[in-house]
Amino acid sequence: MKRKTIAIAALATAGIVAGGAALYRAGVAQGGQNAATPASDSRSDPAGGRKVLYWHDPMVPGPKFDKPGKSPFMDMALVPVYADQSGDDGKVAISPRIQQNLGIRTAPVEQGALAASLTVVGNISFNERDTAMVQARAGGYVERLLVRAPLDAVRRGQPLVELYVPDWVAAQEEYLAARRMSAELGDAARQRMRLAGMDDLQIRAVETTGKVHARLAVASPMAGVVTELAVREGMTVAAGAPLYRINGTSAVWLIAEVPETAAAQVRPGQNVAARVAALPGMAFSGKVEALLPEVNPSTRTLKARIVLANPDGRLVQGMFATADLAGQTGAPALLVPTEAVIRTGTRSVVFVAAGAGGFAPVDVETGAEAGGRTEIRKGLVAGQQVVVSGQFLVDSEASLKGVAARMAADTPVGGPVHHATGRVEKIDAGNVTLSHGPVATLQWGPMTMPFKLPQAGLPPGMTVGAMVSFDFVQLPDGGFQVTAMTPATAGGGK
Repeated sequence: MKRKTIAIAALATAGIVAGGAALYRAGVAQGGQNAATPASDSRSDPAGGRKVLYWHDPMVPGPKFDKPGKSPFMDMALVPVYADQSGDDGKVAISPRIQQNLGIRTAPVEQGALAASLTVVGNISFNERDTAMVQARAGGYVERLLVRAPLDAVRRGQPLVELYVPDWVAAQEEYLAARRMSAELGDAARQRMRLAGMDDLQIRAVETTGKVHARLAVASPMAGVVTELAVREGMTVAAGAPLYRINGTSAVWLIAEVPETAAAQVRPGQNVAARVAALPGMAFSGKVEALLPEVNPSTRTLKARIVLANPDGRLVQGMFATADLAGQTGAPALLVPTEAVIRTGTRSVVFVAAGAGGFAPVDVETGAEAGGRTEIRKGLVAGQQVVVSGQFLVDSEASLKGVAARMAADTPVGGPVHHATGRVEKIDAGNVTLSHGPVATLQWGPMTMPFKLPQAGLPPGMTVGAMVSFDFVQLPDGGFQVTAMTPATAGGGK
């Protein structure tokens, strides 16, 4: 009985082991099948059959994901990166569908001239060239203030203050006594009143009335506003003591802040039209008097002193104003929308459409800016398409693929630019072979040699046999790269 029980237990154990092994083999096979199917689907585009390398978030391009889904960083779907978008040719390729989703727009590089207009802002202040100081011309006492508060408006000749000056009283008495004796003595006494500090109006008052004026009024020498009141009634004043400061208001200054980059567009005598929010619809004409030779280190701006006509006195100190400075139209140049230029701090870069959904970063040299457009002095040719919207997403894609880094490495910083003319002999992947004439800066004679293509590719119309004028630089590896190319006359080549 005991042997029978042991045999039954052994058979049961063997059955369990065999069944478990079978289930394990079946599970492994099924699991492998289930795992292979998603991996196959996640690595290819169902619509076009293109091989997908990985998925990423264009706004945070560093992390890579092995399957599609929602970005953990932004509220957007992950974007696939295809095998044919590797960027090994110095470009980054983005599918039209992704371009539309990201709002990428391009604009042409145009030949034109910048309208040299500039809009600046600033504050109204008194014209410091139109000011007068009223002083006590002799020692005395302030008997009565006639203009009692700062910023009071005054007219020319309006009495400001009445002074009692003992020296003036004595001079008046002497004059009246001398005038009764003889005309000659009267003239001498009149001169003594003038030497005592009395002005012509005060002397005329004594002559007209024939009486001694114990109190004499000091009048305003000009029309304007009292900006400083230095005395009060009952005060003793010494000769030369300031009483009032008066600023004229017929013309005022606009102290405008001019960006350092726009300083070359401002010059003395330039016409200006200014507007203030307090007087909508009104424009005040004026001229630039001076561009002050000092840069604010915090704002990187200079101050322009603009004189504005203010016949009605409507412009008052402290008003905020906007001014349009008229200028001459600049010389013809290549122009791009200002938003197309990405400034890294060490260089300026634009992304140029390179066909088939590709974009290439190009170093450019920028010039003046006005009206939302920037002058391009070097790096582009007319007719190229540059990215003006979504360029930072393209830049992040280029950084992810190392395109921007390779571009920076291939660009000789501060290297000399050489110029030559010649004929296009051959165009192949990444290079153009040119038969060129002598290059004086390198002491070269005529020769035929290959050059690396410009970062944005050859301009339209450059074909084998074309006569061209081109600039080129030497790369760190000893090779040479074309940086700019334009059509040349038939006689310009080798």
